Amino acid sequence: MRQQVARLEQAIGSVFLGKPKVIRRVLTGLFAHGHILLEDVPGVGKTLLARTLAKAVDARFTRIQFTPDLLPSDLLGTSIFNQRTSEFEFRPGPIFAQVVLADEINRTTPRTQSALLEAMNVANVSIDGTTHSLPEPFLVIATQNPLEFEGTYPLPESQLDRFLLRLNIGYPDRADESRILSEQQESDPIDHVQPVIHADEVVKIQNHVRRIRIENSVREYLVAVIHATRNHRRLRLGASPRGAGALQRAAQAHAFLEGRDYVLPDDVKQLAPAVLGHRVVPEGGLLSEASHVEREKLIEEILESVEVPI
Repeated sequence: MRQQVARLEQAIGSVFLGKPKVIRRVLTGLFAHGHILLEDVPGVGKTLLARTLAKAVDARFTRIQFTPDLLPSDLLGTSIFNQRTSEFEFRPGPIFAQVVLADEINRTTPRTQSALLEAMNVANVSIDGTTHSLPEPFLVIATQNPLEFEGTYPLPESQLDRFLLRLNIGYPDRADESRILSEQQESDPIDHVQPVIHADEVVKIQNHVRRIRIENSVREYLVAVIHATRNHRRLRLGASPRGAGALQRAAQAHAFLEGRDYVLPDDVKQLAPAVLGHRVVPEGGLLSEASHVEREKLIEEILESVEVPI
């Protein structure tokens, strides 16, 4: 499995240049059976990353552009009456894919946002009293622009909590940007990406990751970090038990990606800012009003204050 993942990282890195840490975090979300929120300015490769990942794992991919007039049925699907058979037939929507890119999720109405986030939470869709299971693996990569909020519908805290990780990509350095331009001159590098792992094998890895061992003292350390967010003087709202479970799954996936079958405190420390940053509310403001960087710094302060087991 580790060899397969190494090839997967290499395949994605051959197209999405200069961001190995971001690739590792996205794979952490995939193998931890979670979903990812990419918050960054346009043009840094959010769509490219999602498309490359889907192609490398041989998964069905859809991109949904979220707009104010998008309805839940446009996303989930609807039942259509077939005059020939005199029966209603379900036509699945674009969410019935294995890698779904929810582009600019904060530009659609709360009603449609809720439909997506409910599907993310339970991995199925109910239409006209019938439940339809979503495919496996099922990964939603949602994006939003952190600078333009006019005409947007910010995700409330309860819905942000559905995302395992919240990441930003950032600009490439000069050498990587020059290489990007060079490789894109004659063709799109993503056209040359070949599957290196099958979607069914991703499901096997997800099941394996859940069996990664967590020693009691490491779990107690994780819980201590969670409780510290609830007692921090600069936080009005700390991480929930769901946040604790998310951090545990992310730490297990990170340990697997590092080639271990057990979790270290360092796995918890490395993942805590990305997992908990969007689950806390600073004093004197709503979650949407505090910058992602500010919240991550608060989590890093907490990590420095919690004793690490030896």
